[in-house]
Amino acid sequence: MKLKFVIILTAIATTLRWQAGAQTYDTNNDVVQTFAGSAFTGYLDGVGQLTMFSNPSKVVSDISSNLFVLDIGNYRIRKITPDGTVSTFAGGGNQTTGVGTNVSLSTYTFSSMNVDHSNVLWIATGSYLLRIDSAANFSRTNLSGISQYSGVCVDSENNIYYSDYFGNHIYRYRTNSVLEVFVGSGNSGSIDGNGVFTSFSNPTALACDSADNIYVFDSGSFHIRRINQNRDVVTIAGLHSGNFDGNGTNTGFNAISAMCADNSGNVYLACGTSIRKMDAATNVVTMAGSFTQNSYTNGAGNLARFNTASGLCLSQGSIFVADSGNERIRQIAFNPQPQVVSGANLSIGTFAGLTITGVVGRTYQVQASPDLSTWSTVATVLLTASPYLWIDQNPVSGNKFYRAVLLP
Repeated sequence: MKLKFVIILTAIATTLRWQAGAQTYDTNNDVVQTFAGSAFTGYLDGVGQLTMFSNPSKVVSDISSNLFVLDIGNYRIRKITPDGTVSTFAGGGNQTTGVGTNVSLSTYTFSSMNVDHSNVLWIATGSYLLRIDSAANFSRTNLSGISQYSGVCVDSENNIYYSDYFGNHIYRYRTNSVLEVFVGSGNSGSIDGNGVFTSFSNPTALACDSADNIYVFDSGSFHIRRINQNRDVVTIAGLHSGNFDGNGTNTGFNAISAMCADNSGNVYLACGTSIRKMDAATNVVTMAGSFTQNSYTNGAGNLARFNTASGLCLSQGSIFVADSGNERIRQIAFNPQPQVVSGANLSIGTFAGLTITGVVGRTYQVQASPDLSTWSTVATVLLTASPYLWIDQNPVSGNKFYRAVLLP
């Protein structure tokens, strides 16, 4: 009888190990494209893929769909407009306080960044909470509990929340500059409950939804915890270490470096080599990337690859990812539709081809047709200038029409 018992336990353990690798992809036709950055590490402003970053670790979006990137290796905050233009917003100077590029950020150890509803950036770094407003005015506040692992989020009233990794608290910094412990007793553990009668184990990434629920990745217990404004703490996802998709506590997370929420109750998770989504019913799926492979590939979600996806945000109906290991800002589009570039069609004349007037640094697909009805792809072009002259090196005999399609 004892031998049978051992065999049964072994079979159960084997099944659990198999489940721990389960990856379920989102069915929403998610497609990954590069929005900004190149394969090169460096510091170069410009447009789209004709730019350089050095360890872009966090990305947030303001109410005008401008992106702000925490470019850690360059000790700068970079701004990316919706058309892909990259500029330096703050950092690079030699002042401890001031405005924009007059300020030095080289003395800080950054952990997280978020933006409030007044377009003010809040950055957790060391013992300081940095504040940079929309005019790039810079200030800082010395607060307890901020470390290089702290997460930051903002509620609908512009109150700031940050996680205390070592002290196992979640703090709230009110708009009247009052700092208070929001939840957590300071004891290490994973006990749900209310307010200070709860415990956390090294909390890191935070997010806030439209109902002002705060989501916490409790890295020591590998749980996702949810906190409402009544300060009730509930564990809603995660069982133990290991990446696997599923529902609620029948899921696993090795690490979550950033989270954000939409208005439909979905929470999006940056998990290193994958981007995952948890819906309002705590169903967890993978949007893009792999649990086990890190590299650089664009395309459909299941084929796309990331190398240290460490930040993400929602903007322009897409998810933007700070893919720090690839030195790029990546874009994930939902059910993307190709956009035909206006005026791109050109009948064959003295040459076979067309002139593309579009966004420098973005990728375009050139399609050809004999009758303006049936189209086939003949080239994929990264726009290095606008207008851009493309000539078909292998034209098919007879009349042909061309058009350019902006890829998502």
